[in-house]
Amino acid sequence: MTAIKADARGVVFEIESSTPDTWLTIGATAINTFTKSTSYQTTDTTTYGSEGQHEEQNMEIAKTLQLEGFRLIDPDTGDLDAGQARVEALAELLSDDSVGSIRFAHEAETDWEVWNATAQLGDTGGGNNDKVSWSVTFTRTGASTTAAKS
Repeated sequence: MTAIKADARGVVFEIESSTPDTWLTIGATAINTFTKSTSYQTTDTTTYGSEGQHEEQNMEIAKTLQLEGFRLIDPDTGDLDAGQARVEALAELLSDDSVGSIRFAHEAETDWEVWNATAQLGDTGGGNNDKVSWSVTFTRTGASTTAAKS
């Protein structure tokens, strides 16, 4: 089959609930933008033998995943979307407790990309004719893993 251009809206984001191996979709109908970023820490390995040409090596890889969209609230109960609520709870924790698990994949992929990550909430707000915004940045801690979708 010929490869296709993947729709961004086909990517699903989940966070592990407080019950291990139970996953909650994060704002299934609320996310409208995501950005996965990679940055590198390098070390300069240039020597006199480099004959004036820069040399370096990657020493550390950092990854972040930012989700943006709308805050989802149940109008009957006032409850926040379960996935968004779990994200907000994780963002309030400190030290070892501040690390949770997230996973994400395009609907056409067979494996999840899984991260242990911290969560930092973004600004929330809106104007007179807006819906309330919601955003989070996850920062990976340790290496990514994969898990088969079931």
